[in-house]
Amino acid sequence: MTGRNKFLELKKGMGSVRLGTVQANTRMMLGEMLLSEIRKHSGLTQSEVAAKLGISQPGLSKMENQDEMYIGTLSKLIEAMGGTLEIIAHLPQGDCRLTQFGE
Repeated sequence: MTGRNKFLELKKGMGSVRLGTVQANTRMMLGEMLLSEIRKHSGLTQSEVAAKLGISQPGLSKMENQDEMYIGTLSKLIEAMGGTLEIIAHLPQGDCRLTQFGE
């Protein structure tokens, strides 16, 4: 039995309240991930993403571990993982999606 099948069996045995709690916790954890965790969650290796970006695997490792990055670089990295980058400012008046850094 694979890990996925074991999880599906466990999920079947959960009550609706417990399942709702698990799903809420999963959404929260997915909402806060490091770049390396996003890549792993996407099912990609460092070598695969590095090849898409035209850089070396050690270069990608360095990128994943740095504290600051240009927005354009971050956008390219997210796109190499199959995603898109959005920047949202959370202000007292409401949320605002920044568009000046667009494609």
